[in-house]
Amino acid sequence: MSSSLSAEYALEVDDLRKIYKGKGKAPDKEALKGVSLKVKRGSFFGLLGPNGAGKSTLINILAGLVNKTSGTAEVCGFDIEADMRSARRALGVVPQELNLDAFFTPREVLEFQAGLYGVPKSQRRSMEILEAMGLADKAESYARTLSGGMRRRLLVAKAMVHNPDVLILDEPTAGVDIGLRQQLWEYIRALNEAGTTIILTTHYLEEAEELCDEIAIINHGEVVACERTENLLSKLDAKTVNLTLSEDIDKVPDSLARFNASISHGRRLTVSYAPSEVAITDILSEVSAAGLAISDLSTEEPDLEDAFLQMTSSRG
Repeated sequence: MSSSLSAEYALEVDDLRKIYKGKGKAPDKEALKGVSLKVKRGSFFGLLGPNGAGKSTLINILAGLVNKTSGTAEVCGFDIEADMRSARRALGVVPQELNLDAFFTPREVLEFQAGLYGVPKSQRRSMEILEAMGLADKAESYARTLSGGMRRRLLVAKAMVHNPDVLILDEPTAGVDIGLRQQLWEYIRALNEAGTTIILTTHYLEEAEELCDEIAIINHGEVVACERTENLLSKLDAKTVNLTLSEDIDKVPDSLARFNASISHGRRLTVSYAPSEVAITDILSEVSAAGLAISDLSTEEPDLEDAFLQMTSSRG
């Protein structure tokens, strides 16, 4: 059995710390400063943060590639140290690095990986997985002949040969073109709908916003936010209204000076405001009082990139 069916969480991390010893006179580096996370089974979870935030260290600890300094971590109820074999069988990891044997074909890569996990030949799905990744026609080509995007997809395929309960995708679409990226996400979504827990790290924030139902943001080795995506976005008290005026104006009217307003192209008036402090009706009333006629109106909501920048800024 590859997972503990009684475990409520696919991933449970508590006060996880990692200190890398400094070389020579260099000071020690605390990469993780008491990270705690709970990822529910079946969720599509985003793990975001700037370069050097600690994401890769966390993933490598879970995968058994780096030893933790302190704290605990469980995958599907299995402790990564006390029940290491079961924890690793429950986990599939797609790393950032393109670590493939140049002289193996994609089919051989998957067959070899399946053998390492003890998957019986009768239960192996090498060609099915390659088909899903759009690599079936390259099944017998050497890995060294594949493009960067194809190698990236082969890494995803490699991580799925043992049908893990939890799949960690570390920048899976880096270097993958738009069409193949969509094909990859269709397959990942299907896996998630079938019950596989997906943990995604990505620098394509629009991907995380569209795909993930919950997101954690890590900065300087600490979790600075962890909640449902819509809740995270709702905390951004910012909105923009774009007004297209019927006639050109030379400057922003004095009556709109208290708003963060600007004019461009003569008749495009842009106002950025905090909905908790200002109602859009107040802005429209001031525009009307200034004698300006509006021919069109649109609003812009904050997105995940705004949340990310706000929570990982030096001031944050």
